[in-house]
Amino acid sequence: MSSQTGNHGDKPIGSPAANHAGIPMGNRFLESLSFQSRESLVSRSTSVRLPIRSSLYAAEAVPEYAYFITSGMASLVASMADGKSAEVGVIGNEGIVGAFQLLGPAPLPTECFIQITATALRIRFFDLRTAFRSSEEIRDRVLEVVQEQSLCLSQLAGCNRLHEQEERLARWLLMMQDRTQTDVMEITQEFLAQMLGAKRTTVTVVASALQRDGLIEYKRGKIRILDRARLEAAACGCYLVMSNLYVNLYKHPWATGAAHKANSELPWSASTEAS
Repeated sequence: MSSQTGNHGDKPIGSPAANHAGIPMGNRFLESLSFQSRESLVSRSTSVRLPIRSSLYAAEAVPEYAYFITSGMASLVASMADGKSAEVGVIGNEGIVGAFQLLGPAPLPTECFIQITATALRIRFFDLRTAFRSSEEIRDRVLEVVQEQSLCLSQLAGCNRLHEQEERLARWLLMMQDRTQTDVMEITQEFLAQMLGAKRTTVTVVASALQRDGLIEYKRGKIRILDRARLEAAACGCYLVMSNLYVNLYKHPWATGAAHKANSELPWSASTEAS
C-alpha cells in the first residue's frame, strides 16, 4: 500500500480490512465494484483532504492523479477568452475526477477544482487507466458514470439557457445537498456567481429572494437550507431529471462470473502494494 505523501494534506489509507468493513470509504463508484476490483484500486490509492479551491486538474492537461471523492464536491468549470467562467458540472461521491480523460486523447477544455471542502482517495492516473483498459468490470462502471455525467452536462446546457436564475439556484442547492448530505454549505458569493454565470450583485438579489421566502438562510458565505420541500417546488424541472440520473447510477448489477473473469485480467493483484 502506498505510503507516499504529497499535496492537499494527504496521508496513507489504512489497511484494506479496516477500509472495507462495511465499505466506509463513501465513494459510490468504488462501492459498486466487486471486492477484488475495488481492492485493486483502493490498495493503490492514498487518502487526501482537499481544501476549497484545490486544483484537481487543469484545462487541456492530462492529470497526474484521479480522485474518488468521498465527501464534499468538485466543480467542472469552463473559462472563456474574455476571462469569464461558468460551472458546467459537479462531481461528488458518486463519481471519479478524471473519468472523462480515460476515454481518449482529446484534451478537455474544462478545469476541475474543489468548491466544497472534500476528502478523497487519490490514485495515479496511469494506474487507473491501466485498470480501465484491463478490467471489463472497472471499464463498464467508468463508462456508466461518464454517461451519467454527460447526460447531466447536456441537461445543464439547456437549463442554463432556458431557466430563470432563481430556479437554477434552487436546483443547484438541492444537487449540492444530495451530494454533501448537510443542510449548511460554505459557499462564496464568487462561486455562486460562477455557477449562475451572473454578476455578484445578481447573486445577492437571487439568494435574497429565496431567503425572503423562507427557503434558505444566506449570510457570511454560508447557505442553510430551511425548507427542502419548498425549495424543490421552486427549482426547475431539471432537478428531477438529474436527481433520477444520480439516484439510479450503478443500479445495474454486475454479473459475478463476468467480474471474476475481468478481475483475473488485472495487471496487479489486490495484495500487491503500490510502489
